[in-house]
Amino acid sequence: MKMMKSIVTFAIVLLGFGSLQAQSEIKKEEFKVYGNCGMCESRIEKAARDLYGVESADWDKKTKMMLVKYDENEVMLMDVHKAIAKVGHDTEKVEAEDKVYEGLPGCCKYDRKSQHDMNGGHEGHHH
Repeated sequence: MKMMKSIVTFAIVLLGFGSLQAQSEIKKEEFKVYGNCGMCESRIEKAARDLYGVESADWDKKTKMMLVKYDENEVMLMDVHKAIAKVGHDTEKVEAEDKVYEGLPGCCKYDRKSQHDMNGGHEGHHH
């Protein structure tokens, strides 16, 4: 009888873990984040990883692309964009406040997305 109880308990525990995993929806998303250097990389990745539900965050300073893995039941992708903007870095969806951007170290000051978009980039005009 004791053996049967152990088997039933074990089966219930296994089913419990299975349902927990089924509820977890880990998604991968990639998006543009503006920055320049290793300090930017640390700041950007930390802002994303500090959010509950973000499993990993990896920003590439050459391509300016952020790869984030997150549980969509715990955090929304827009929250990740907002957290990054809050530390001074524009993303493709959320712009950092000017005051926060201005507070970044000199090496971290990138060409602002909105200024770049407003003047259509640097093609077609002369300096």
